[in-house]
Amino acid sequence: MADAGDAVRWLHLSAPGSGPDELSALVSRAAPAIGATEIVIYLADYAQAELVPMPGGPGRDVLPIETTLPGRAFTTLDLQRAVDAGERVWAPLLVGCERMGVLEVVSPTAGNPELDQPVRELAANIAQLLSNRRSYGDLVERLRRRLPMQVAAEIVWGLLPPLTFATDDLIVTAILEPCYDVGGDVFDYALNGDVLSVGLFDTCGHGIKASTLASLTIGAYRNARRCGLDLAATAISIDRWIRSEHPNLFATGLLVELDRATGRLRMINAGHPGAILLRGHRAIRELPGPTALPLGIGHFAADGPRVYEEELHPGDRLLAYTDGITDARSADGSVFGVDRLVDCVDRALNDQLPTPETMRRLVRAVLAHQDNQLGDDASALLLEWRPPHSPLAHLGGLVANDPAS
Repeated sequence: MADAGDAVRWLHLSAPGSGPDELSALVSRAAPAIGATEIVIYLADYAQAELVPMPGGPGRDVLPIETTLPGRAFTTLDLQRAVDAGERVWAPLLVGCERMGVLEVVSPTAGNPELDQPVRELAANIAQLLSNRRSYGDLVERLRRRLPMQVAAEIVWGLLPPLTFATDDLIVTAILEPCYDVGGDVFDYALNGDVLSVGLFDTCGHGIKASTLASLTIGAYRNARRCGLDLAATAISIDRWIRSEHPNLFATGLLVELDRATGRLRMINAGHPGAILLRGHRAIRELPGPTALPLGIGHFAADGPRVYEEELHPGDRLLAYTDGITDARSADGSVFGVDRLVDCVDRALNDQLPTPETMRRLVRAVLAHQDNQLGDDASALLLEWRPPHSPLAHLGGLVANDPAS
């Protein structure tokens, strides 16, 4: 029976003495330790449309995610085999719940289920090494870019946390487009004790001006949160910073706090499109909003921001989005709209896809609706609460009907 232990230990001992460009070659050298002849690392591009092989290992072509077995491993998070075409198996590369790409293992025992656990273990450790080593060089960033990235987008991507985060009882996952030219849409989250804080912001303008405002907005949000301010005080602090530094600009935003122990959701909608409450694979209502003026012009309001509260049921999901999603227009002028947004998410949830895959398919649908030419940043975020003692919690897996991971 194959055992990944020796390969994993050797990689963890060898990687610190090597540059990030050498990781693929190191992984190839570890192949015999699990009875493999070749191991190849593929990274997902920024648009999550292609899998790009890392140099330094066996030569491979760039692969589409939509129509290949490696792509299926990425989208479903399940192992995929091609025993009749080279005896190989593909496994998703996951850092926690963040999908980085896939790992290909070529082995004469690829059809043996006993190889499954060693391949998963090896993939998990290689993904962690990639995550740890990527900041020491630019290889990973260069490979993920299939088009030139604009400076405004460079700034925004540098601000963001991982697109997906999950625990046993909650998941938050987001998507941004156009990934190479995004400028004004940003999000952030943090779990402190039982409270998950989430912010989704859409700053006015385009290009560098929008990304500069987005940087200040995220910085002010994090600072207020880390200073222990409550939700209303956090909105007021962001508002004051924007008004002080950019007096003629503003940002819309959703500021959310979820108590994962009780399911109590608290939210401020600062001039933002409404959030949709999903229950049992369908949208049941749009949550009230706005409850405050956009950030930066809040001083025009007679009262401070109002906090809306909702008691979530186990398994409930909150879908938030920017107007670039619903306002996307096709060639004949029809907008994507809220109904199409909800239908797209409902279909993905009914297919029991991994939650991050739901968001990837949503943004692919928005792009297709507008012939891949978005007129505005289009971002969406899905927050799901699934307490461990929920009747559905036993289903397991980072899938649409259970985010536990």
